[in-house]
Amino acid sequence: MKTFQDLFRRYRRPGDFFIALLSLLFALFLLINLPTQAPWLENVKTFAQPAFWPGVAVIGMVVFSALHLFGAIVSERIPGRMAEVVEWIKALEFAAWFMAYVWLVPLLGYLPSTLVFTVLLTLRLGYRGWRWILGAAVFGTFVVLVFKGFLQVRIPAGEVYDYLPSGPFRTFVMTYL
Repeated sequence: MKTFQDLFRRYRRPGDFFIALLSLLFALFLLINLPTQAPWLENVKTFAQPAFWPGVAVIGMVVFSALHLFGAIVSERIPGRMAEVVEWIKALEFAAWFMAYVWLVPLLGYLPSTLVFTVLLTLRLGYRGWRWILGAAVFGTFVVLVFKGFLQVRIPAGEVYDYLPSGPFRTFVMTYL
């Protein structure tokens, strides 16, 4: 029968030290900023203080993150730790894609931006055939029609729409696309 330590070693991931360090740093950041975010009021019972429960939560985060970091430090080293961290960093590329999309929507409009990014992300993921690109474009169009047309989500019209001739077509494009 396997012991708990054998099971722990088998299922432990190499990036535990890195995640424990990030968790502790974030918890300390919250602890340092707590007095400016949640006040401690005079003549109010302890459990009714606006800062009490957030303080309990943040102190708990600091304590448990520190214990996690301590456990990661004293545990045996296994290969692959930095390789896993590099994979996490590589995933940030898609956050950059999203930020570019958010920046571009007010300029180009929701439909053109969505079409551009669905096609570009399809190509980025390695799907190069015309069926994949067409599928991405159809999906992007469907998303825009559902969100802006059917669900009436208010997304500002793109600046490029200002160049359309005034009239019912421009109003339709600005409202639904």
